[in-house]
Amino acid sequence: QVQLVESGGGLVQAGGSLRLSCEASGRTFSNYIMAWFRQAPGKEREFVAAVSRSGERSSYTDSVKGRFTISRDNAKNTVYLQMNNLKPEDTAVYYCAADRTRVTLTSRKYNYDYWGQGTQVTVSS
Repeated sequence: QVQLVESGGGLVQAGGSLRLSCEASGRTFSNYIMAWFRQAPGKEREFVAAVSRSGERSSYTDSVKGRFTISRDNAKNTVYLQMNNLKPEDTAVYYCAADRTRVTLTSRKYNYDYWGQGTQVTVSS
């Protein structure tokens, strides 16, 4: 089992930047595909980005391509989400998630085995 703790959320104006971090503990971090999801009030939790175990491959939902970058540091057991040019519609609770079994990156939340508690990101217009 792995424990995930997110940090780095906050309030930012539109056009600003934030970097989210998710630190893992409990198992070998490099064994897991890592991802970020988000959930806005009254909406389903949606996929944002995922990164492979080595960090060489990543995928993004269309609405964040060119603005967000997912990365990981296996020596620090941490995955990051750099968010630039933030928009009010990016406002949500952001969750990191870990997938222990799949080979390819997936955007399906049901494929992820472990979740953090979430960190709030609020973008004002």
